[in-house]
Amino acid sequence: MTEVFDWQEEIKEDELNKCVKNLQNGGLIVFPTETVYGIGANAYCKESVEKIYEVKKRPEEKPLSIMVSSTNEISKYAVITNDIEKNIIENFMPGPLTIILNKKEGVFDYISSGKNTIGIRIPDNEIIMKILEKSKLPIVAPSANISGEPSGIVFEDILKDFDGKVDICINGGKPKISEPSTIVQVIDGEPVIIREGKITLDEIKRGGRKCI
Repeated sequence: MTEVFDWQEEIKEDELNKCVKNLQNGGLIVFPTETVYGIGANAYCKESVEKIYEVKKRPEEKPLSIMVSSTNEISKYAVITNDIEKNIIENFMPGPLTIILNKKEGVFDYISSGKNTIGIRIPDNEIIMKILEKSKLPIVAPSANISGEPSGIVFEDILKDFDGKVDICINGGKPKISEPSTIVQVIDGEPVIIREGKITLDEIKRGGRKCI
């Protein structure tokens, strides 16, 4: 049975503790971000990551990204190899952007589908940031939708899809952006958009931050 927490007005401390314990114990939670809702698992727990693939009906060859609580956390899992990557992180994180970096050897091979890169994001949303900070875990966090379907924006629709398949669903209201994060990778010294989102390639090249 999926527990439903309503945090539209406030984050409840006892429920926050339940979320953290659930992640630590290998459970799955649905939570809001500033872009779309995500479905999260402890990145260190391979079985939980496999459950995400199962409940989303996601092809195993599609890698997942992780969310972390600060820029300092990025270096635990990936290598920043040039100034362009460094500037993107400094200018657009936290925010609606995922950057693909070279991952450290042996780190989360079951998340990256065997690739030597990993996507990392720092969300700009109080609810998921509280969970990240309190749990002290990197969280695997694809969008809360069945693979191939539109990204999860309306909480009631998300609950219908995942009721009984995840442990906790957090209602944080409608996301303020309501479109997925931009995914960017630096290739041959140039930023390349892998998936379009709120932040544009022009903004990335200018190093600007668009108000959201």
